[in-house]
Amino acid sequence: MSLEAASTLPEMIEVWQQTLNWQPTNEEQNQFQKLYELVIDANRYLNLTRITEPSEFWEKHLWDSLVGVAQKQQFMDGLNQGLSVIDIGTGAGFPGLPISLIFPNSQVTLLDSTRKKINFIDSVIDGLGIKNAQTVVGRVEEIGQEIKHRESYDLAVIRAVGSVSACAEYCLPLVKKGGLAVIYRGSFTEEEKQSLENSVNILGGKVELIEEFTTPLSHSIRHCLFLRKVKHTPVSFPRPVGIPKQKPL
Repeated sequence: MSLEAASTLPEMIEVWQQTLNWQPTNEEQNQFQKLYELVIDANRYLNLTRITEPSEFWEKHLWDSLVGVAQKQQFMDGLNQGLSVIDIGTGAGFPGLPISLIFPNSQVTLLDSTRKKINFIDSVIDGLGIKNAQTVVGRVEEIGQEIKHRESYDLAVIRAVGSVSACAEYCLPLVKKGGLAVIYRGSFTEEEKQSLENSVNILGGKVELIEEFTTPLSHSIRHCLFLRKVKHTPVSFPRPVGIPKQKPL
C-alpha cells in the first residue's frame, strides 16, 4: 500500500467515548491520520506492520495502544498531570507514540533494539512535532541495569510477544517503587496467571489487576495485566540478554 492509498482513518468518536469515556480532539485526530500515513509510507521499505487497512489500524494500533492506560480515570489523571513512561520493544511506535500524542504532559521513552525502527520513530517525532517523546536503541535486559533507566519510570508498557514472566522481568526493573507496569496481551490463561504471580513476586511487584475486554470492531478478546511495583527489584534482574525469554522465572 502506497502513501497515496493510505486513505482516511475512521474517526470512531462514539466508540472512543463508549469504551474509554474519552474522544480525540480534531488536532489529535489529525495527528493520528498523519501517523497512519507515515507508517504506511515507511512500510514500503521497512517491515513495520502487517496492519495497514484503516479500520484495522485504528483498532489494533490506536485504540489498543490507549485502552491499556486510558480505561481507568486514575491512569488518565496521572498521565494528564505528567508521568515518565517507557514503551519496551516499541516496534513501529505502539503504544508509545499514541500515548505521547494524547498525554503531552507525560514524558515517553520509546525503546527498541532495532536501529531502523528507532530511526523511523525519530522521523515521526520530528514530522509530527512531538515534544515529549525520545528514543533509545538497546536491549531491555541491558537498559534495565543502567543507572539512568533502572527504577526511573512511573509507568512501563509492553505489548507481550513472549511469556508473561519474561515481560514482567523486562518491565519491573525499570519501574519506580510505587509505579506500574502494563502488559498488553491477547489470550491469557489461568496457568499463565500463576506463573505471572510467582515471577512478579520475585521481581518486587504484585499483580494489581487483570482486565479482560473485547475489541470494538473485530470483537477479539484482549487482556491488560497491571503490575504494581511494591519493593525494589533485586539487582540480579533483569538477567542477561536472552535469559528471561529462554528461562522464564
